[in-house]
Amino acid sequence: MRHSTTTSTAALLALGALLLSSCSPAGGSDSGSDEAEPSSEDVPVVLTTFTVLQDIAAEVGGDRVDVRSITPLGAEIHEYDPTPGDVRDAAEADLVLANGLGLEAWLEQFLDQSEASTVVVTDDIDPLSVTRLPGHPDDSTEMPINPHAWMSPQQGVKYVDAIDEALTDLSPQDAEVFAENADALREELEDLDAEARDRAEQLDDVHLVTCEGAFSYLAEDLDLGEHYLWPVNADDEGSPQQIEAQIRYVQDHQVPTVFCESTVNEAAQQQVAQDSGAELGEPLYVDSLSAEDGPVPSYLDLLRHDLELILDGADAEGSGR
Repeated sequence: MRHSTTTSTAALLALGALLLSSCSPAGGSDSGSDEAEPSSEDVPVVLTTFTVLQDIAAEVGGDRVDVRSITPLGAEIHEYDPTPGDVRDAAEADLVLANGLGLEAWLEQFLDQSEASTVVVTDDIDPLSVTRLPGHPDDSTEMPINPHAWMSPQQGVKYVDAIDEALTDLSPQDAEVFAENADALREELEDLDAEARDRAEQLDDVHLVTCEGAFSYLAEDLDLGEHYLWPVNADDEGSPQQIEAQIRYVQDHQVPTVFCESTVNEAAQQQVAQDSGAELGEPLYVDSLSAEDGPVPSYLDLLRHDLELILDGADAEGSGR
């Protein structure tokens, strides 16, 4: 999961030129034309940088806003390359919602194509650096900020707060609707957080071992040990030194289950599991929701899915560990 070095200002300007040269800006033959057509109701267009934000904004906004995601389902956010259809959506947007904290390396150049205001929804979150691990080959380098605050139900409440405020500023006449929807989503997140805390407290010395260091906020909430193969967007993913460090950690702490994320290659983690004797769990979802018929079609589903896998994996029996 590396930041792309290929998306350049020139490429984005070329996309903008393609948009301006189109003779039918609201229609056309490409597959995204349906999304570009105006809504049957005159509602503001809210453009989010990835599908998790899209779902939160859609829950809060209801039918009072038309919410779209720049990155599609299953996309790798960090190194995403905007398409001509994305540029068109940027030109139509009334508001752009971004995560910030270094997640969207491509965003600043992309927004040159839009006149919409941009709200960074993590401004009220105290950022955490990716966890430093003693003896890990990346320990001597400066750890990046962990942008994955939405993986914590507690921090998710702050996302809801920020999006509620942003939508209210965009469409003040719908403030009451937004507030009611936001309250309902906050309540579900708070209940989910309480359930996860109760269960984690019943387990002894839980360690969350993953491919990427994307779980610091959740680990802090639940008082979990944390170990990763690579930090966020490392240039060296799954190196022999990283694998060796994680095998030692898994063996030292008798971790029964290790995990990888759905948008990355799990080959290195398969080696960790094989050499340590741990089980490789089902993929965790972080950067993207799934399709409607998949395991995590919504933000709440994503959190429930991952928490269940993590806590079930920590409580695994019969693994010989």
